[in-house]
Amino acid sequence: MLPTNPLDAWTAQQIGSPGALLTRADLAAYQLRQLRQTLAWAKAKSPFYRHRLADFDAAGLSTLDALRELPFTTADDLRTNDPPLLCVSQSEVSRIVTLETSATSGPAKRIFFTAQEQAATLDFFDHGMRVLAQPGDRVLILFPGERPGSVGELLAQALSRQCATPIAYGWPQDLAAAAAALRRERTDVVVGAPVPLLAVARYAAATGQPVRVRSVLLSADQASAAVRRCLAQLWGCEIFEHYGMTEMGLGGGVDCAAHAGYHLRESELLVEIVDPVSGEPVADGEPGEVVFTTLTRRGMPLVRYRSGDISRRLPGPCACGSPLTRLGRIERRVAAGVDLGAGGTLTIGALDEALLAIEFVADFVPSWRSGPPPSLHVEVTQVARVAATQRDTALVAEVSTALAAIPPIAAAMANGLQFSVSIARDDRLPGRVGKRSIVVEPSP
Repeated sequence: MLPTNPLDAWTAQQIGSPGALLTRADLAAYQLRQLRQTLAWAKAKSPFYRHRLADFDAAGLSTLDALRELPFTTADDLRTNDPPLLCVSQSEVSRIVTLETSATSGPAKRIFFTAQEQAATLDFFDHGMRVLAQPGDRVLILFPGERPGSVGELLAQALSRQCATPIAYGWPQDLAAAAAALRRERTDVVVGAPVPLLAVARYAAATGQPVRVRSVLLSADQASAAVRRCLAQLWGCEIFEHYGMTEMGLGGGVDCAAHAGYHLRESELLVEIVDPVSGEPVADGEPGEVVFTTLTRRGMPLVRYRSGDISRRLPGPCACGSPLTRLGRIERRVAAGVDLGAGGTLTIGALDEALLAIEFVADFVPSWRSGPPPSLHVEVTQVARVAATQRDTALVAEVSTALAAIPPIAAAMANGLQFSVSIARDDRLPGRVGKRSIVVEPSP
């Protein structure tokens, strides 16, 4: 029998459910009340939403489905911020997060949070981590945590609440140092991004110092089946996954011991799945774009924000018994990938599945140029650069074979696509801003 999901009792408390018993009916009623309040607040306080919601009567909202009548908020709206989305004075803002991605040019997105909103994220992290961590656990956090309100810092606070020992390490760019910390700290649980965690595990194994941990939480980026499979084999661990983005307030949903989708943070977020082209809702089980509306934020509420992530709402109850809505794994980004012409679209997910299954690949950076001729270059970071040209040559050959077997690449090669592979100069992971993606370079 699976353990009770700790998010259930917490959510019931958050929404004021009688007897701490969480039901879909109570959730729906709560979300409708909060939605009305959020829309009224945004319309009254935000110059942006004052214009967007000018013809909408929040008090007259009778069902959650009526939300689809409202326009979407997009990433471009956040980048432009004209008129401003902020609903409070700057003195009430506790943290500002600036989001710049390697895949996007132009102004960065800036997200504003009040102290109360940061506290709400901390509370979600506290109860979400109870799914996989236990009192007395030693938890290594491989996320930046130097700044107050950062992911690593909030996780450390949350774990301290439940009598676990947080070990704030930071981004594991130096694999040798991260593997040494993992052994030194006698870690039970590790939290981090999928590819860096697999790289650390592979480095420890390749240098003759294998590590065992009980459980891992993967977050901040898409986790391919290859990453999950290889990490579980190397560490003998149970793998949990979290979905969230800064615009959500960092926390979106976490899977349970059933590993059958992310249980959503429904006291704070109202999630829709829509067709990315038409914007119309799709049926449960069908893929679409994740769109969310914040329900309690007052600093910078977001109404029908298009996440750019493709997933699906999972039908039916979870084996853990939780009534919380489940979201399937993120399948891809709406705008992800490059068009290879007759070969179709190549995504970072397809590259991950093929290349991260190779034993000595720690990470890779793909670069695409449309030509002429069209070309794809992949720079591979190997797990441990302890010798020699022979090994470099063998790894290049193995990566090249894997690339040629990816269907879009194989088809495009028949139409003139060229690809090349090189090995990075050292075994430090590449520094990144945002999620992993294919770098698109200008044509000559």
